[in-house]
Amino acid sequence: MTSWTLAYDSFEPEEERLREALTSLGNGYFCTRGSFSWTEADDVHYPGTYTHGGFNRETTIMAGVPVLNEDLVNLPNWLLFEMRIEGEEAVGTDNVELLSYRHELDVRNAVLKRTLRIRDRAERETTVETRRFVSMAEKHLGAMKWKITPENWSGKLEIVSALDGRVTNRGVARYQDLEGRHLDAVATHTSSPDVVDTPGRDVIALEARTRQSRIYVAEAARTRVYGEGGQPVDVGRDLYRMEDYVHEVLSFEVEEKTPVRVEKMVAFYTSRDRAINEPLANAMKSVGRYGTFAEAFERHARAWDELWDLCDVQVPGNEEVQRLLRIHIYHILSVCSPHTADLDAGIPARGLNGEAYRGHIFWDELYIYPFLNFRLPKITRGALMYRYRRLGEARAAAKESGYRGAMFPWQSGSDGQEETQKVHLNPNSGKWEPDLSHNQRHINAAIFYNIWHYYQATGDLEFLLDNGAEMLLEITRFWASIAHFNPERDRYEIHGVMGPDEFHEKYPGAEEGGLNNNAYTNVMVAWMSETALEVLNLLPERRREALSAEIELSDDEIELWEDMSHKMFVPFHDDGIISQFEGYEDLEELDWDHYREKYGKIQRLDRILKAEGDDPDKYKLAKQPDVLMLFFLFPLEELERIFERLGYEFGPETLRKNVEYYEPRTTHGSTLSFVVHAHVLADFDPEASWEMYQTALNSDIGDVQGGTTSEGIHMGVMAGTLDLIQRGYMSSEIRDGVLHLDPKLRDKLEGLSFSMRFRETPMELSLEGNELTVVAQADGLNECVKVGVNGAVEELKAGEKHTFDV
Repeated sequence: MTSWTLAYDSFEPEEERLREALTSLGNGYFCTRGSFSWTEADDVHYPGTYTHGGFNRETTIMAGVPVLNEDLVNLPNWLLFEMRIEGEEAVGTDNVELLSYRHELDVRNAVLKRTLRIRDRAERETTVETRRFVSMAEKHLGAMKWKITPENWSGKLEIVSALDGRVTNRGVARYQDLEGRHLDAVATHTSSPDVVDTPGRDVIALEARTRQSRIYVAEAARTRVYGEGGQPVDVGRDLYRMEDYVHEVLSFEVEEKTPVRVEKMVAFYTSRDRAINEPLANAMKSVGRYGTFAEAFERHARAWDELWDLCDVQVPGNEEVQRLLRIHIYHILSVCSPHTADLDAGIPARGLNGEAYRGHIFWDELYIYPFLNFRLPKITRGALMYRYRRLGEARAAAKESGYRGAMFPWQSGSDGQEETQKVHLNPNSGKWEPDLSHNQRHINAAIFYNIWHYYQATGDLEFLLDNGAEMLLEITRFWASIAHFNPERDRYEIHGVMGPDEFHEKYPGAEEGGLNNNAYTNVMVAWMSETALEVLNLLPERRREALSAEIELSDDEIELWEDMSHKMFVPFHDDGIISQFEGYEDLEELDWDHYREKYGKIQRLDRILKAEGDDPDKYKLAKQPDVLMLFFLFPLEELERIFERLGYEFGPETLRKNVEYYEPRTTHGSTLSFVVHAHVLADFDPEASWEMYQTALNSDIGDVQGGTTSEGIHMGVMAGTLDLIQRGYMSSEIRDGVLHLDPKLRDKLEGLSFSMRFRETPMELSLEGNELTVVAQADGLNECVKVGVNGAVEELKAGEKHTFDV
């Protein structure tokens, strides 16, 4: 196994769904799970294809109550490819003996490979080598190739090539009681070689439509057979179709030891695409124009070469870290590539690799954008535009709740309304329980942070003027309206919200959801209030006046923001410990040893406690960092400045005290928790930080949460491990237009090198021993860039380099 591969040398049915997610293929437009091409969904396999924005809403009647949910739809299966020998039943893992097996994802070239040698019941042995890719060069193209070698037999071989629209959403066990039918059949198409005026005479096609959102999805497939010398093989073709399924059977003779190659080229279109007539017509037209598998793969591989030049992170001193980082980079780019930038798409927290979280967009962008901002910022820009286009819905949500400004939803899907479900299933108890997580208003702080830090990294003033500033000001206006002034404290407070922790939804025994004065939220509001004032000062006078008039921003509001930036209330307890929320210190301590001994894995302690009839709201515990998020998002100097502006003490031991208090009370029920803890530990406990980083790196590959990765990868933790390199261990931050760096854990990262793009200047960074070399490449748009290390600031012109002593 190299640093560019993820491989398995045996077939393990119980691991197959996990492997399908981890070996998914995608190009930022659509993704397909790495399932066997000859399988339909069953207890072992779960084929799935998903595209950005492919949502549909359906209602489930639960105990007589209609429950509406929006899901990212599992779209028609284009993979179906079966092999029949001498007219017998199709080959499957249940009716042949696997003599050898290898399942490999080559992330360098983004190609999925399987090599099998099988023996059937008639003692015939056959080697099958499969290759599959979703093209990064031609975003509508998916391609498959089978090389079939009869090892000890000659005779008739049949290949069944199908498109299947009978699929449903059944990939997450917790959602089985919810309506999973999202597609209606529209049409299937077959073409006969005898009908010369049929477009694409070896093409089959299928069109379906989502039932409520009425998105049309079309797939067209062209299947051809080639002999050993690459010459086309004459085949018999039998066609069959139903309303939601179509296949063709290709029959031909094969000879012992003589391989044949079967290629299936597929075009995938939806009615959300631009510059098309309609999906089915364009799919059929495109598939007829595609060349061979090899020709298409060459273009695909070149496109990935360009991406790796921009995005590779090299850690030559640790091969396993290197391999995992590249697998993470591959998955990030498979879900959000340059193709995504042109779509109206947010970035789903679980990628396009499964149905967990119903494909919704959460706050995980906070962990994803930093890596993209410095490499492919137009992807971030496109995803931020997804938010901007839903600004009207956010304004309406705020107004309906009695607030001003824009209140973005905790879970977002098609149109930006709140998609958080009213109830969720506790798999420990089997009961449906109320879901109060819509009170996580801190999603609005995350969006604000993302916009501001995109601007800081890119200097994209056009975006700030046209779109970003409006969102920033409207989000600040929302916070000003949800806050209230407490004259007894001379402080502003925010009640009725949830923090990032998620285990605490309300006070013990309370009827109403939400908590008072979540420290993370309140500190973020103070920072946003100050930053909003800076945004106004950045705007040219004419634009500032026009925008202020457009949103009816008053001088009184601006004065209020200024006051809030000085007077947000932050609760404390116990010698400088920041209270997670007001009243946290009054909660009970938990008998952690008891629960670890009884249950082993306690990441989802909330479900365990509720299944026992207990209440997690009673205890000092957390699913993931809450207070510690402040130390993750802000450099210590910046956080100290914010607290001083608020009039609170912030000493050199504040970080250590809070980490040592909260980490033992955290279950790490979210993979994001490992990323945050690795980051905050780096300043004072590098060994503990590195250990936590290893866990973060392995969280999806090792499925540390015990089954969740098979439902979809965790985009936040994958991107977070990459951000940890640049922002955590290299300590990159932007101050006054200067990119500052302060490398940590140098012994773990010897030889580290990667590319960045800071404000239109591409740069190469490399760390060797006690030296950090920065090269400003000559192909940037800016004439120079400023880089600071240990207080020394150097201005580098295009083509120049400087070596800093660290």
